Amino acid sequence: MSELNDQNKNRVGIEVADSMIRAVCLDESGTLRDSFATELSSQEEKFPQVVKFINAIKARFGDFDKLGVAVPGLVEEQTKRVAFSTFIPEHEQIDFLGEMESETGLTIRVENDANAAAFAEYKVGAGRGSQNLFYATIGRGVGGALIFDGSIWRGVSGFAGEFGHIAIDADGSKLEDVASRESIVRRTRGRFHQDHTSSLNKLEEEQIEISDIVKAAENEDDFAQMMLKRTGYFIGTAIAGVINLLNIEKIVVGGEIMQAKHLVLDAIIERAKELSFAPSFEATEIVEGELGENATAIGAAFLTTNS
Repeated sequence: MSELNDQNKNRVGIEVADSMIRAVCLDESGTLRDSFATELSSQEEKFPQVVKFINAIKARFGDFDKLGVAVPGLVEEQTKRVAFSTFIPEHEQIDFLGEMESETGLTIRVENDANAAAFAEYKVGAGRGSQNLFYATIGRGVGGALIFDGSIWRGVSGFAGEFGHIAIDADGSKLEDVASRESIVRRTRGRFHQDHTSSLNKLEEEQIEISDIVKAAENEDDFAQMMLKRTGYFIGTAIAGVINLLNIEKIVVGGEIMQAKHLVLDAIIERAKELSFAPSFEATEIVEGELGENATAIGAAFLTTNS
């Protein structure tokens, strides 16, 4: 691909996760021109690896002077510091924004990863054409974000949208405790041997990953389908609360769990319908995200010029 030389027209965003980093370059119209991802070493500090990656994408994308950076964790609205991060706690210990700008010479916009993905889906994905939406992302963690009248709703401190912390039963279990990638795998590993007809029995317990569960479900494995449907019910329970509280126009579900597509989405819709106030449910459209693994980085790119 030829170099993209007009730094005023290209928009660049990156997603920094715990084990990988992904970059996208959008043209002036917001169309994806290029993307690039690489793994992050668990043996080294993350920040120097991020700086090295940014220098690499400068060579790949051509010069740019602004960069959107989406990170997992709570980004304090006033200071733009990472106030809390479950998966990359080292970001809490530094002035991430200030040090990143100093190291790269770029103007940096730091944003929560779910907020960035929501904004991308609103701009060019499943949420385009709507004014108000709720976005849920289900992967290693469970996150959420709100778009009201075309802008991200961050709350008083910047911490709004923590969907994974919604309690879904009387014992106070949080959605993230039962619907994250690790919890789905853990629950499956703990029960698959009880169903001797499941194709998952061909695998060793410690080998089972989310991709195996999805593949088995797609191949009509009843046990795998049950585990994904149950996960959809957990998510749908929490989404019903969002519908009842906000009477929201559109709900977009993205993240790794959507590898399973309708196997999870149908269960989400079924459970949300069961628990929602009927008039509010009928006014809400629940859909799968369209932007896949690039959603977060695309949103970070858009946020270099939008808020």
